[in-house]
Amino acid sequence: MADEADIAAVAELLGRAPQAHFDVVVRDAAGAPLVIRNAPLLFDGTPMPTRYWLVGDEERARIGRLESTGAIDRAEAEIGEDVIAEAHDRYAAERDAAIPADHTGPRPSGGVGGTRRGIKCFHAHWAWHLAGGDDPVGRWIEAELARQGGPVDAPVLAAIDCGTNSTRLLVSRGTGAAKEPLARVNTITRLGRGVDATGKLEPEAIARTIEVLRDYRRIIDEHGAERVRVTATSAARDASNSDEFFDAAEEVLGVRPELLSGESEAELSFRGATAELDPADGPFLVVDIGGGSTEFIVGTQEVEGSMSIDIGCVRFFEQYVESDPPAPEELHACISVTEAWMEDVVRELPQARSAKTFVGLAGTITTMAAVELGLQEWDRDAIHHFRFERAAIEDVFRTLVTESLADRMHNPGLEPDRADVIVAGACILVAIVRWLGVEECLVSESDILDGLVDSLA
Repeated sequence: MADEADIAAVAELLGRAPQAHFDVVVRDAAGAPLVIRNAPLLFDGTPMPTRYWLVGDEERARIGRLESTGAIDRAEAEIGEDVIAEAHDRYAAERDAAIPADHTGPRPSGGVGGTRRGIKCFHAHWAWHLAGGDDPVGRWIEAELARQGGPVDAPVLAAIDCGTNSTRLLVSRGTGAAKEPLARVNTITRLGRGVDATGKLEPEAIARTIEVLRDYRRIIDEHGAERVRVTATSAARDASNSDEFFDAAEEVLGVRPELLSGESEAELSFRGATAELDPADGPFLVVDIGGGSTEFIVGTQEVEGSMSIDIGCVRFFEQYVESDPPAPEELHACISVTEAWMEDVVRELPQARSAKTFVGLAGTITTMAAVELGLQEWDRDAIHHFRFERAAIEDVFRTLVTESLADRMHNPGLEPDRADVIVAGACILVAIVRWLGVEECLVSESDILDGLVDSLA
């Protein structure tokens, strides 16, 4: 079992305290933890499917860069589904053997990374391989990393997106599919609270967001970013006093936020979301459900058409949801208004119906995916490129919209600060997938922030 020094070191690497007992099974040249082996149950008894966990910063960055090149699909094709399935079975057998014999509660499921078939992410496979596991995926990764060589020097760039519901930061070394994220932070600030009713940004909302931007400025300075781009979207577009926010933000950041049009927002979202995708899977329909607006973008390697409409989780929550739990007529209003907008979308973007891959972005979709996955803590690797089937979307929708706020907040994967507006966001998503007949949503954690960073190249 890890000693206090290892626990502190792993907490610093992960940015949070470990939630289970673990051993350090691989260390780097300086003796720092590189791979840890988790107990199969968390301290609170929650099953922990991931037995081996990659914690080294540089190693995680290298694996992230490799994944961003579409390497998971290549590995699955080259290794073969049956061989990977056998590795999952070996992994599960080793993990499950560590469960106490008298344990009667829930048990971990799946194999490497908690999945049963295919490859969810490379991090868990690489960790198992480094720890001596018999993993063909780990061996494939080792060969691919050796072929590609080490990371390439590139400038450090930063982007901030001030949205209606959240204010987000990405600091990255380099751009495109090979970029190395150095910091990715998401803070719910509700900048757009009340804008629909008053036409103005509330002083309290501006103050909340500026305080977050002060923290982001410190992070940017710590990483030595050479260029910074800051944007504001739906809430600032609708507010008559957006210059008050822009002035205060510029004073803190040294960069004045740009007021993006809906079309520019759509193009940047598409650029960020599709940089890692294989064009053969196109054309793509990228849907970005924000707090105040939703963008629809169609294209393969370039944007072929886009549309921004004034529906979003905060806007609809403030307009239509008054009861707790929401009344059926309130949910119907959110869904029916979305459906009315969808008539305009398919008229302006008829190719939306025939897109090969539906890609979903932003907090509503990633949060619903996290709820479906039952994530006790946010795990970008688990969410990014998760294939969210329509039946599962409908299940999560029914769960979230039928619970009271007090009950809803206990769903694993749901941030407490998002527990109110998620109801309206879920209505929007389910209305879109029903209208378009979507059977699967490819969830992307790469979005407008990635597009903003790439625009700085």
